[in-house]
Amino acid sequence: MMSNFCPGSIPAHILEQTRKHPCYSVEVHHQFARMHLPVAPGCNIQCNYCNRKFDCVNESRPGVTSEVLTPALAFEKFRWVKEKIGELTVVGIAGPGDALADWQYTRQTIERIKAVDDSIVFCLSTNGLLLPEYAQEIVDVGIHHVTVTMNALDPEIGAQIYKFVSYQGKRYQGVAAAELLCRNQLAGIQYLTERNVLVKVNIVMVKGINDRHIPDVVKKVKALGVFITNIMPLIPAPGSAFEHFAQTSMKEINEMRNLCELDIQQMRHCKQCRADAVGLLNEDRSSEFRMCNNPDNQAPEPPVPRRQYRIAVTSKYGRLVDQHFGHAAEFIIYQGDGREFKLLERRSVHKYCSGMEECGEEEAKRESTIRTVKDCQAVLTMRIGQHAKEKLAEQGTQSIEYCDSVENGLRQAVKTLVEQDAAVRKGEKAG
Repeated sequence: MMSNFCPGSIPAHILEQTRKHPCYSVEVHHQFARMHLPVAPGCNIQCNYCNRKFDCVNESRPGVTSEVLTPALAFEKFRWVKEKIGELTVVGIAGPGDALADWQYTRQTIERIKAVDDSIVFCLSTNGLLLPEYAQEIVDVGIHHVTVTMNALDPEIGAQIYKFVSYQGKRYQGVAAAELLCRNQLAGIQYLTERNVLVKVNIVMVKGINDRHIPDVVKKVKALGVFITNIMPLIPAPGSAFEHFAQTSMKEINEMRNLCELDIQQMRHCKQCRADAVGLLNEDRSSEFRMCNNPDNQAPEPPVPRRQYRIAVTSKYGRLVDQHFGHAAEFIIYQGDGREFKLLERRSVHKYCSGMEECGEEEAKRESTIRTVKDCQAVLTMRIGQHAKEKLAEQGTQSIEYCDSVENGLRQAVKTLVEQDAAVRKGEKAG
């Protein structure tokens, strides 16, 4: 096992990056800005304190975002924010699900930005379940700051915090789920720290469940070479299993931080940021920088396609792509070639998601909704759950998450479909 973290062991270039990272360096949190790019909507665990389906533009907590972006749109947003906020130094991927559950999008986003600006510091947040699988790729892509949320070592305690864990096509629950998650977290953290990646461990303090256990977690991650720990208060999210729990007070949090500071340095300036946070830690400007507010956000004209595409859109009033798939009571069906679109019809469906902890309690309604758009090449929606996304893909319907006008969304959808068709043809030719 690796020895304790030693500041003198940090390579000079990583130390310089850390000095510009407002989460890792309390001295600069009021000088340098960060932005979180919400390109990773998928998640492979269900924490009892989390409900990502509840969203409010005025709310700040992990997992909340007002839009989900493709890597291409995330790159556009980065250029927009960088132009307006000169002190931007850090780009992070913090969901709104898990950065590694959608690793292909996370990696593409970072590589696009890195190609045009090598001064940016990159970081990501993860629950750690897939760290053993992707840790080397994290190192290879040049990410030197990783945050892992780790709430328990004892599987009996973890079983009270996690409802389930989905791993390699299998769902685990109870002690087995917590044991698997912890094993992967520890292995991944050690792999990263041994390769000069600075790891921050977040711990959500839940009174009566893991509060007495937190010092054990801190001692363990210290032994693995973790850089800093961040003990955070539980924020009871509406619709989550813990929604009726009392929020942990800052007095209790600070007492725990004081105790654990005897072992490892503590982060005390965390704002529990949104997955689309922008700006200084104490001045979130995420609502200002939503893509639908970008005056230059015009989807580029796609290449001339070989066919017309039929696209189902979820929209409250027909102007913006602003509705979740499971919340839709109707689909607006368009057909077009990327330049011109024709509104064909509106199809009513039974809304199957109540917005609570999990959509999909009424399986029959969801299956009926999915069949309603079987003749469409794509569904254009603000957000969609992983299960519904997979079911749509099985029938050949692409899910495209977007937040902008319907007009721009349709162009972006056709562009995505054209590129997808081209990739398929290229693959067939190569085969």
